[in-house]
Amino acid sequence: MKSVLLTGAAGFIGSHIADKLLTEGYKVLAIDSLNHYYDPKIKKNNIKHNLRNKNYTFVKLDIKDFHKLAKLFKKNGFDTVIHIAARAGVRPSLKNPHLYESVNIKGTLNLLDLSVKKGIKNFVFASSSSVYGANKKVPFKETDAVDEQVSPYAVTKRSGELFCNNYHKLYGLNTTCLRFFTVYGPRGRPDMAPFKFTHRISKGIPIDQYGDGTTARDYTYVGDIVQGIYEAVKKPLGFEIINLGNSTPIKLKEFITTIEKAVGKKAIINIKPMPLGDVPITYADISKAKKLLNYNPKTSLEAGMKKYVKWYNENKKLYNWFFITLKNLLTSGIKSFFIALKTILSSILP
Repeated sequence: MKSVLLTGAAGFIGSHIADKLLTEGYKVLAIDSLNHYYDPKIKKNNIKHNLRNKNYTFVKLDIKDFHKLAKLFKKNGFDTVIHIAARAGVRPSLKNPHLYESVNIKGTLNLLDLSVKKGIKNFVFASSSSVYGANKKVPFKETDAVDEQVSPYAVTKRSGELFCNNYHKLYGLNTTCLRFFTVYGPRGRPDMAPFKFTHRISKGIPIDQYGDGTTARDYTYVGDIVQGIYEAVKKPLGFEIINLGNSTPIKLKEFITTIEKAVGKKAIINIKPMPLGDVPITYADISKAKKLLNYNPKTSLEAGMKKYVKWYNENKKLYNWFFITLKNLLTSGIKSFFIALKTILSSILP
């Protein structure tokens, strides 16, 4: 039986990868720090259905801790590493770049170093479309220059790619860097736009639209991303950087309209200026992924958001609506204050 070490296993994408691997007959050693970037109980819920699976082992572990990682590598048998763990989020990285450096760069280097010592056959690294920065040439192709990232998060992901390349050249470690493009779907993080917009629209709380609504993102359904990752696991490629996206950019105003239709309510919109770190468009050229990984995304935004809203409605109790709504209240304007206050009162009064 093939065995995999999966980092970031309790998160959004990581938990879906575990599901896929177990279905395909793999043994999964899953690690996650269960940090408080968002409520750890959400992460625990992501993996609870696999905890009784004899081929799934979960270990709470921080990838910054080299010595504990080394013990894990020494004690367990696996021939592939799928490295998803990272401090996520472009905007938060502007406030705490040192944390992002320690997790995303040092943590990745720890894993690469130990993978070489253990003789790992294949190392799959989760990179990001953010490495392209404010690239004006579309669609984004893997051969494009990526020298001008616009956030510390993006810099850490590019650094991870460079270390992967370096370890391939120095030690022959098979490393595939997958650049994810705006992944969404069930179990999506509560700080991401699909969750925030779905929650706020359904509750009648105003949403923030940054800019005039013409910025565009290449929204990619998590099931399509997972299929691409799985193909990369099965096929060591030496060293490659590969885009995984949907290759169909969607403007922000169209994205909001799609959620409105899925939720069945109109959004109340606050228009705000574009924040630092945001880019005008992401758009993946996926010809390389099609060629090397037989990658073929099949899920439209409309179909994907219907699945997401269904999941959201089935899992509302996971989230502490009172505190989420209180946070919305504290960060809203006068008009939004009273709307959010009404929502809080309705959630605590009979």
